[in-house]
Amino acid sequence: MNSYSLEIKNLSKNFGRRLIFQNINYSISSNTVLGISGNNGSGKSTFMKIIAGVLSPNKGQIVHLLNGIKITGDELFNHIGFVSPYLILYEEFSAEENLKIFSKIRGIKYDSEYIRMLFGKMNLYNRRKDIVKTYSSGMKQRLKYVFALMHKPGLLLLDEPTSNLDSEGKDSVYTILDEYSKNHIVIIASNEEQDLRMCGDIIYLENYK
Repeated sequence: MNSYSLEIKNLSKNFGRRLIFQNINYSISSNTVLGISGNNGSGKSTFMKIIAGVLSPNKGQIVHLLNGIKITGDELFNHIGFVSPYLILYEEFSAEENLKIFSKIRGIKYDSEYIRMLFGKMNLYNRRKDIVKTYSSGMKQRLKYVFALMHKPGLLLLDEPTSNLDSEGKDSVYTILDEYSKNHIVIIASNEEQDLRMCGDIIYLENYK
């Protein structure tokens, strides 16, 4: 079984003169759920984008390791799953077509059986062939979990993971996250008490101003 780990070293970010956070140090390995919390505008989404490699810090670094070997360059994106409100889906295609397009762009194997299982766990199996623009906001949020998990990433990043979800949708998400976190790293950025209950430890960004 692959072992994924993450090292956050002296991480600092500012936009112009505005300090977002500074000097964050943390090490995390598989079988861990880490929470990122803070007031609105405190930098939760910024933090997650830096971890994902889509935004650069002003100081410090993020080191991703698979079985002790550093992951670099574009290869990093094959090891990360990301769920957030600002991720865009192709609404003119079906859910399955979206996933197939995504897998071709990323060069990821399309595992039909595994993906159908994910559709089932997200209560979307019977709607998998429907055009995404017919989905409710909650269904689109659940579909993002299928996207994030389809390539079995070592690191799962969740920015506001239960936004737009009803109680049934939240239960589906918490069930799959509880199972997935047993062998992978999950990082949750949220202020929702129920989301943060899943976390073994929490970084409060107000402490790094």
